[in-house]
Amino acid sequence: MTTKPLFRDLTGEDPDPEVTVVESLCMNCQQNGSTRLLLTRIPYFKDVVVMSFSCDHCGYQNNEIQPSSVIPDRGIRIKLVVKDKQTLNRQLVKSDHTRIEIPEVSFEIPSQSQKGEVTTVEGIINRSISGLEQDQPARREQHLEVAKQIDTFIGSLKELKNVEKPFNLILEDISGNSFIENPNAPKTDPDCSYEYFKRTKEQDHELGLFTHEEVTDEKEEEPALLHLIKEGEFTLEDIEGEVLQFNTNCPGCGTPCQTNMKMTNIPHFKEVIIMATTCDACGNKTNEVKSGAGIEPQGVHIEVDVQNKADLTRDVLKSETCDLEIPQLELTVGPHALGGRFTTVEGLILAIKNQLNDPTTSHIFGDSKDRTAVEQFEHFLTKLDEVLENKINITIVLDDPCGNSYIQSMKDEDEPDEQLRITHYERTFEQNEDLGLNDMKTENYKEEETANSS
Repeated sequence: MTTKPLFRDLTGEDPDPEVTVVESLCMNCQQNGSTRLLLTRIPYFKDVVVMSFSCDHCGYQNNEIQPSSVIPDRGIRIKLVVKDKQTLNRQLVKSDHTRIEIPEVSFEIPSQSQKGEVTTVEGIINRSISGLEQDQPARREQHLEVAKQIDTFIGSLKELKNVEKPFNLILEDISGNSFIENPNAPKTDPDCSYEYFKRTKEQDHELGLFTHEEVTDEKEEEPALLHLIKEGEFTLEDIEGEVLQFNTNCPGCGTPCQTNMKMTNIPHFKEVIIMATTCDACGNKTNEVKSGAGIEPQGVHIEVDVQNKADLTRDVLKSETCDLEIPQLELTVGPHALGGRFTTVEGLILAIKNQLNDPTTSHIFGDSKDRTAVEQFEHFLTKLDEVLENKINITIVLDDPCGNSYIQSMKDEDEPDEQLRITHYERTFEQNEDLGLNDMKTENYKEEETANSS
């Protein structure tokens, strides 16, 4: 029996979309209605559960969307500059925990005041207008002055749809599950910026995230495995020769599978951990590399000019904390897009092309893609082919605050490689915070302070 992926692409050709129907209570008439659940995926985003409720007794209907993946470690703040009417058509995903703000009209939708949904920028404005207009007849009879003020504000929201002057739309989501479409994908979006932030303890509690100590009032004990292995019991050679396996879920479809893990050494660099996962359900194969030596004291910025076939054979280690950029193609890849991998320059470019050309991510939202976006996308893939054929010279830029990325030099150790430039730098406070180093420094300071007072 062939195992099907838990989360599949939503297409009209799928004979069995596996919609689950659950009997549930109607909040309008208190009779039993039905909720239909569909597990699917949003390209360039993540897996989601689409829910649709309908009641045959009173006709009430409700639709919402919930993320099905693990809550990200950080919240996200997205700022979109709306400059023209075309931007109003940008599709976006907002979760229950998204706060929406338009500073130009002092407008704000608080977190958890609306359900998560897939909509557009114009849809956000229209829904807000409809909500404000809903009780206006009653207000005009009971509170005329208040009704006039709301009418004036509704007029301001309607003027936004004319886009006579630019305005900002800000989405702040502590769950990190919001998203705005990039019509220039895979190029950088000049009108939209993403900022990730660390949640406070109160925000974690709002999401239902609690530490073991907060729930049980007891400090979490170390895993038993750490007590079983004694120091010196296994040598480095023993560990490097062992292939470990552990259970996980496929990053492509969510189906349970196994990951193989092995430690190895990269010449002239350091020890790394290689992990490989193969899914029998969807056929997805992933290879990931993580540093086995921890975080370096300094970050590293590497630039290499790719000018000939030999340059394509350079070994590359890109860690999971490393940003990648190709200025000539206006391409910027975040640290988690490709994950950590040990490959060559050619392999890195092929990985970018394959990920972009994957049928699950080569379009934005199914049939909604327009011809201009398709042509732009195909032109970009052609540029990548020309790079692989050495018809275009490019510069690959790696910036890794952990200092765990590497590009091979084509010269001997004593000879300078003019095409390879490596710079080490001190991390900023924000970068240390992203890596959790500020927390470690605080804990060390507390331990030293306790020892001194003793």
